Amino acid sequence: MSKGDDIREKLVAFAVSVMDLCDRLPKTTAGMHIADQLLRSATSAAPNYAEARGAESARDFVHKLGIVLKELNESEVWIDMLVRRKMAEDQPILQIQEECKSLCRII
Repeated sequence: MSKGDDIREKLVAFAVSVMDLCDRLPKTTAGMHIADQLLRSATSAAPNYAEARGAESARDFVHKLGIVLKELNESEVWIDMLVRRKMAEDQPILQIQEECKSLCRII
């Protein structure tokens, strides 16, 4: 396993969990809007991390990791909205929320 593969795997697993969550959200205006936005931010963290791993310089690496963190921070806000509106089952959404916070700390 290469250095950083564990983080990549965590980011991919997070994205898959969010995809599953979004498939279960209500098909209301709010549910579809949040699902769309959350899907965009949560599923972009892993590919952006892959880009960071291929950075051309240390500065480029830091910049690209910053993008990963921005996407995770955005995801955290969308997830918080879902929790506050009680738009998803408690246990799965709380696990996803904790994983997002954990990934933010790692990055």
